[in-house]
Amino acid sequence: MTIDVYTSTGAKKGTATLPKDLFEANINEGLMHQAVIRQQSNVRNSVAHTKTRGEIQGSTRKLFQQKGTGRARRGSVRSPVLRGGNKAFGPKSIANFVLEMPKKMRRAALTSSLSLQAKNGAIFGLESYPEAIKTKDAQKMLEKMSVELGRKIIIVTADNNASVNLSVRNIKNVRTVMAQYLNPLDVLSSRQIIFMVDAIKKLEEIHGEKKVTEGAKDTKVNEKKTSAPSAPSASSSTSVK
Repeated sequence: MTIDVYTSTGAKKGTATLPKDLFEANINEGLMHQAVIRQQSNVRNSVAHTKTRGEIQGSTRKLFQQKGTGRARRGSVRSPVLRGGNKAFGPKSIANFVLEMPKKMRRAALTSSLSLQAKNGAIFGLESYPEAIKTKDAQKMLEKMSVELGRKIIIVTADNNASVNLSVRNIKNVRTVMAQYLNPLDVLSSRQIIFMVDAIKKLEEIHGEKKVTEGAKDTKVNEKKTSAPSAPSASSSTSVK
């Protein structure tokens, strides 16, 4: 699959070929949904909190005697059945919303998200960007490119590119992200994704099929080394007569 590559002035320069293992992978909607829910849940803060019976201000004295009044039994004024009492089984600020996901599933969710956006024609390439920090020039570049200004657009860089970061940070709904921090939520929630050419190579180094294969080989070698039995030493052998 190829994408259009533009210059820093917004002119079309040519095309670039995307790695198949990253941008033509199997599209798994259920896995992408799970990855997005996990990411949203992990940034969630437990702010809702209700007081327990012990945290409510008020006396613990029994309102009236147990028997003899003909009324229903009453205890403390802090009871949840009385006005001003505590909330029974209310939310607590100690709630933990962190969700776990295996590394292989996270990688598969990212490649699935990139493949979906590539299939929809939402990925573009950017050859390079000058060191000059000019928001006006960045605005003109995006206007000349086939992107929808006003919708969410992310620019993926190989490293911390200060000129790109500072040039686009004041443009509405445009933000930058480094290739190593690219995630399914950013990919799926963006209308268009602009990859710096070197960012595609960086992404392939991190999540490419070659990287995964090398990791699997290293694991197999380590397993063989640990499972090999130790040979008996000559000094420990004894002769039987």
